[in-house]
Amino acid sequence: MIFVDTGALIALADRKDQYHSEAVKIYTRLKLRKEHLLLTDYVIDETVTRLRYDLNHLVASKFLDFIERVEKTGVMTIETINKALFQKAKSIFRKYDDSVLSFTDCASFAVCKKHKISEAFAFDRHFTMMGISLLSSESRHS
Repeated sequence: MIFVDTGALIALADRKDQYHSEAVKIYTRLKLRKEHLLLTDYVIDETVTRLRYDLNHLVASKFLDFIERVEKTGVMTIETINKALFQKAKSIFRKYDDSVLSFTDCASFAVCKKHKISEAFAFDRHFTMMGISLLSSESRHS
């Protein structure tokens, strides 16, 4: 199972994003390999908000349509941050007071720990600090 972060989703949706071509290559490879993807409702919230503010409402709406389609195929699971995960995210957030982590990052780390996920489709180096490898277009999964 591969965790999907906001930065990867934004890179897929925004052709001007610095990681767009890398994100497309990684996503294409993940689809071909039929990897199961996991993301959270917080990641969706963060992505929709950023797309809406940085691009426009239409792009944000199309992103929601994309997520809905991929989830229906069974390739992607969306985990809702429940009370237990929220508490774990708070604990992570408080522990790493010297790092610039968003609360969404902390919730993502809590979910990765819960599912024993060791790889993320992400461009956020904070994942590596938590022992989670970042996929790249040249990674061993090619």
